[in-house]
Amino acid sequence: MTLPDPLPAGAPASTAPRTGDTPRAPHPVVRRARSWALAGLVGLIVLGLAWELWLAPTGSGTLAVKVLPLVLCLAGLLRHRLYTFRWLSLLLWLYFLEGVVRATTEGGISQLCAVLEIVLCLWLFAACTVYIRWRLRNKLPGDEQGVPRDGPAA
Repeated sequence: MTLPDPLPAGAPASTAPRTGDTPRAPHPVVRRARSWALAGLVGLIVLGLAWELWLAPTGSGTLAVKVLPLVLCLAGLLRHRLYTFRWLSLLLWLYFLEGVVRATTEGGISQLCAVLEIVLCLWLFAACTVYIRWRLRNKLPGDEQGVPRDGPAA
């Protein structure tokens, strides 16, 4: 099976790529903020699963489903999707509020898990905020999201 020629007929083979299509490495602050965000997100997912399934289960463990929206964010964070960072920074406040409520109403290991959830939410929010601000500050002209274009397009 042969693949079609991507160049139009008569076009020179040495066509230079457009400026917007060239990959560029993200700023070191952006890479570091993404690493912090990924660490916080994975920590929040692990905490949510451990809390609801092993450490202090409530009911039959069905509350472990609460981490599903966080799991869906992993792909976007790995691909530097600015949109994912934006809505994750808003979604986090639901987990923060859960942590505040459970830290003030429950005791023992569940209270410790709630305090850890609050800390992880604040950590993740700060990382998302730094990431978003640096990406928007250093965006390419004509690029709506400031995408660094270092990963595969999806």
